[in-house]
Amino acid sequence: MKEKIKIFDTTLRDGEQSPGASLSIIEKVEIAKQLSKLNVDIIEAGFPISSKVQFESVERIVDSIEGPTVAALARAIDLDIKVAYKALRYSNKSRIHTFIGTSDIHILGKFSNKKYGSNLNEKRKSVLKMAVDAVRLAKTYSKDVEFSPEDAGRTDIEFLCDIIEAVIEAGAQTINIPDTTGYTMPTELGEKIRIIHNIVPNIDDCIISVHCHDDLGLAVANSLSAISNGARQVECTINGIGERAGNASLEEIVMALEVRKDLWNFHTDVKTEEIYNTSKMVSNFTGIIVQPNKAIIGDNAFSHESGIHQDGVLKNRNTYEIMTPETIGITNNKIVLGRHSGRHGLYARLTSLGYELSESRMDKIYPLFIELADKKKEIFDEDLRCLMGDSISGKNKFYNLEYLSVNVGTSIVPTATVKICADGKNFEESAIGDGPVSATFRSIKKALKLANNIVLDHYQVRSITSGKDALGEVTIRLRMGDKIFVGKGVSTDTINASAMAYLDSLNNYEFNKKSLNKKKIGSI
Repeated sequence: MKEKIKIFDTTLRDGEQSPGASLSIIEKVEIAKQLSKLNVDIIEAGFPISSKVQFESVERIVDSIEGPTVAALARAIDLDIKVAYKALRYSNKSRIHTFIGTSDIHILGKFSNKKYGSNLNEKRKSVLKMAVDAVRLAKTYSKDVEFSPEDAGRTDIEFLCDIIEAVIEAGAQTINIPDTTGYTMPTELGEKIRIIHNIVPNIDDCIISVHCHDDLGLAVANSLSAISNGARQVECTINGIGERAGNASLEEIVMALEVRKDLWNFHTDVKTEEIYNTSKMVSNFTGIIVQPNKAIIGDNAFSHESGIHQDGVLKNRNTYEIMTPETIGITNNKIVLGRHSGRHGLYARLTSLGYELSESRMDKIYPLFIELADKKKEIFDEDLRCLMGDSISGKNKFYNLEYLSVNVGTSIVPTATVKICADGKNFEESAIGDGPVSATFRSIKKALKLANNIVLDHYQVRSITSGKDALGEVTIRLRMGDKIFVGKGVSTDTINASAMAYLDSLNNYEFNKKSLNKKKIGSI
């Protein structure tokens, strides 16, 4: 019998820590529902103590899904653990995930105050006690407790084994070994897991987990090495999004185990046919575009340009493909919708793409569908995903584009005029620029009297579908001080999409304004 590897999805917690990837509560709930369809074992829904939005999103996810265990993150602090429990209190399958820094770098940096001890050894004793106390408290609230020694990849192995033994004795059922900085090599992390498995006397009383970051591009390799050496839970994210360079990619780990069944004596319960829909939903809501050559779910993953490759695939797909598109949920369904398609046809197509729709949501999406269908002859899946992103974003739009006029030509200076509604008031201004997009952005800044420290950090435009009437998707990143906010705009008119993306970034800023001044309080 193949052993099961539990899949712990942290897209909604660590994944959301990608720069600019802020999700509304409604978007988080929608992704959680899709993760449930994907059949992951654990969903880390958020970090409740960090903000009101985080707390509410965990509560809503608990109310909205069945199947996976819902986990909430908490530092090894009493208040964190109590707030995590409060957010999870109505869940039938909950987990409190508590953590504390254990590497010398973290200990000397985070616990520099002399109250924790005057030297490293004394501080280590304080950290060990805090970890044990946190697990014991969490155990009074939840039968399922996970503990993470933050920066385990750089933690002294003897101290790491000591703290693991102590927290297992205190009641932790899962011990996560995070490579927080993406520093370790696959053989190195695998050896660390093996040593822990062999030395810690009560290790069989828990499941060893691993949580790898991709700073050196080794997160998936490290995760698989950990599995080879005793880990039975993997913490990962959809599309590999996450802090800095990201986390281990769920789809890559799952498909590596699936495709190489001959090599791995392990399995997951993930429904691989839902991978593609889940990937697209996360990309759409976060605004983080999947690179074309991304393994498994990139646009080029099943494309062949070389004549030799094309000939081989036409004769036998196995010649150059180690999995089929259908395995991850890419189908050859060519059904397209148009202006004469009814609500039932739209509902059926959206349901097949992974969305759950109530009557009220259909009432909202259908007029948007008809409006787009009047501009295009055929509506494709990507068009529908973009419409869904607009309709269920859940963000109160502080800024709305009422009017945009752009004059451009070979013999005139590009000029844009905008009219924006903000907080019930209209603001109208014109500006010139090097091109139509530049003029549009300048007119918006001028109309809203935006500060000069708002800088366009990134601008990208792409065609979502083919044809002359294809939707154009514009993604931008605005830098405001040391914060970055992502915005997206979709339209058959690229200039209009650019204006919408700019305002979407500003709306994301307004949406997150309450938590902007909160100090970042930790990450594993």
